[in-house]
Amino acid sequence: MRKTYPAEIAAIPGNVLYYPSELGDLAEIELIYFGRHSCPAIVKQNPAVNQSIVLSESLAESLIFDHTDIPLHLFIYGKSIHIGPLVGIFSSGFTGLSNKPLGERSEFFAKLLSLSRTTGCIPFVFGENVINWDEETIKGYVFDNDYWHIDEFPFPNVIYDRLPNRLTENRDGPKEVKQKFQKKYTIPWYNPGFFNKWDVNERLCADEQALPYLPETYPFQSMSVVETLLSHYRQVYIKPIHGSLGLGIHQILYDKHEDVYYCRYTNEAKENKLQKFPTLESIVKHIFHDRPLENLIVQQGIPLIRFEKRPVDFRVHTNKDSNGKWQVTAIAAKIAGAGSVTTHIKSGGVIKTVAELFGDDDEAKEVERKLSEAALILSDSIEKNLDGIIAEIGFDFGLDKKGQVWMFEANSKPGRSIFAHPKLKDFELLTRKLSLDYAIYLTEQTITKSISVPR
Repeated sequence: MRKTYPAEIAAIPGNVLYYPSELGDLAEIELIYFGRHSCPAIVKQNPAVNQSIVLSESLAESLIFDHTDIPLHLFIYGKSIHIGPLVGIFSSGFTGLSNKPLGERSEFFAKLLSLSRTTGCIPFVFGENVINWDEETIKGYVFDNDYWHIDEFPFPNVIYDRLPNRLTENRDGPKEVKQKFQKKYTIPWYNPGFFNKWDVNERLCADEQALPYLPETYPFQSMSVVETLLSHYRQVYIKPIHGSLGLGIHQILYDKHEDVYYCRYTNEAKENKLQKFPTLESIVKHIFHDRPLENLIVQQGIPLIRFEKRPVDFRVHTNKDSNGKWQVTAIAAKIAGAGSVTTHIKSGGVIKTVAELFGDDDEAKEVERKLSEAALILSDSIEKNLDGIIAEIGFDFGLDKKGQVWMFEANSKPGRSIFAHPKLKDFELLTRKLSLDYAIYLTEQTITKSISVPR
């Protein structure tokens, strides 16, 4: 288990670092790092009984290391000591307001940053316009003692991508920042990018472990695809490749007795609609006439289990932990609202724990076991088959009437609406904590790989 130490700044002449005596003889150390800034220093054992780190004022100033009451890690490799880590959290949508610098998302970020003492790292939030590329510093937001303030930091050890949406992600500014940090400064950038549904499906289809969980899915190239899937499954879903929050999803059903088609969807006024059509062509003409079909996928419909006659699906969160291993961090059942095509809360959906859904303990545990197994297999597969450092995923799973688990979607930046349920608060904390625990693991791995002879 990694250990943390309190750090302080003292009025000592020169560039000097006192390190905890329990670390033994470190006479060969020549460089001290804080984030990506480094400075040569004289290194001595701290003669004090308490195991703490002491930086001289000159060393602290060179490293842009400010007073902190956060106990920090020391990573010792080769001839250097790395204090920290510094975790940059990249986002956008800054308001300039001192009490809500990230608008409605400020509360989430405040909770995330408040875990600095628990995890032993210094996280800060920053955007594209506060980076000084010449000085290699960033003015980032921190949240301390219930207040937001801005501090200056060196470039961080790792960067956690928390951009809020695809629109922002595709702007030139964020793309240039990401590329520069990754290519020029080789700073690990984790959770990069929103998933493309078709890309995820194509890559996972090549993995035998993942294949049993994937509904048949095709790009929407013609109505014959819809017709073929309907002949097999009697219902299909048409979804945007880049969609999120359930927006733009349509369910198509075929009634063989009446020989008619139904389309269930949510319109622009957020109303749940169910319309009858004589042919598939008429659905395209009335519903999809102004949409580029190449941006849609068609997916096999699954006969889901139901609660009070409403379809149920499941959100399962997975996170990488402090050892770089996938963990299932939260499971919740989502019950569709009346007449809704999805189970989203904004469409009238209801969140329940699995135990609340089934009542029977044994059945609930068996369902959780199946969902967890699927989530871990698919997390490994996504990590193996997709580009970038992926550290958290939110899965939308279905469970059919035979007990088979199906993956409808994998989300790289999962929403957090399930955590409004009172019994899921502890799991919400766990997902935040592991996001920073993984940053510490990633920092250590990066330092180890950069120097050939680790201590």
